[in-house]
Amino acid sequence: MTISDLRNAAAGSGASRTAGAAVPGRPKAKRTWRSYSVYAGLALIFIYCLAPFYWMIVSSLRRTADIFDNTLLPAPFSLENYAKVFDGSTLFGQALLNSLIVAGVTTVAALVLGIFAAYAISRLNFRFKSVILGVIIATSMFPGISVVVPLLRFFTDLGWINTYQAMIIPNLSFAIPLAVWNLTTFMKQLPFDLEEAAMIDGCTKWQAFRKVLLPLAAPGVFTTAILTFIHSWNEFIIALSMINDPKIQTATVAISKFTGATEFQAPFGEQMAAGVMVTVPLVIMVLVFQRRIVEGLTAGAGK
Repeated sequence: MTISDLRNAAAGSGASRTAGAAVPGRPKAKRTWRSYSVYAGLALIFIYCLAPFYWMIVSSLRRTADIFDNTLLPAPFSLENYAKVFDGSTLFGQALLNSLIVAGVTTVAALVLGIFAAYAISRLNFRFKSVILGVIIATSMFPGISVVVPLLRFFTDLGWINTYQAMIIPNLSFAIPLAVWNLTTFMKQLPFDLEEAAMIDGCTKWQAFRKVLLPLAAPGVFTTAILTFIHSWNEFIIALSMINDPKIQTATVAISKFTGATEFQAPFGEQMAAGVMVTVPLVIMVLVFQRRIVEGLTAGAGK
């Protein structure tokens, strides 16, 4: 690069800074009715999405006698429903632990299998690759109820009813396609040059995958883990069909089986309190890791 080139580059950068600088005395742009309508629309969407969750929290903090009140805040404030949920008779604490075990094992297994499958689809050249990816995605389109009856018969013959694997394995049939699709899309955006450079420096293909590609794919892996965990945590129909033992049932099933003091009484307050306990961990997890989730969903497009 010559001196004249450097001067031209400096002049161009100076001109761009001058053009981008604010002109003194220029009035700021006024907000128009369009900008206010955008904020109003966002506010309506925000209220629409959070109103059910807010009402669930408010209802969980009411006394049983006040459960049908329509006030925006509970009066008086009461933790009666939470005490009933965790009094031991509902086994809700054990149900939360069961949900954590099922969702955690499903997430780990789906990530391990999904990472290798996504690497093969995005990096290796073989016949019928698109067909295989299409079949993987197609399996996730079947509703859960369509596989319950054959799996119930199969697991009964194996003696797996009332076991964790009776919930984990069916969950994997929906979690693995989600993991493969997300990770394949992300890994396709990662440059091949980095792996080739690592292998030129003496790395094997496995070392290049483990030390170069996998760290770069961490945002996508983390995002996939969050989405898979939420899907498995919220699963209901398979857990309801495969589990009869209250000690093995998950939190979503436990809530559906809450009973009132009499046969015709619905424990709305306890169900609301249990719903809050199931939902709050997911909300906290998303709020804490929202930056990583957004990075994982958008980073591949910028690679």
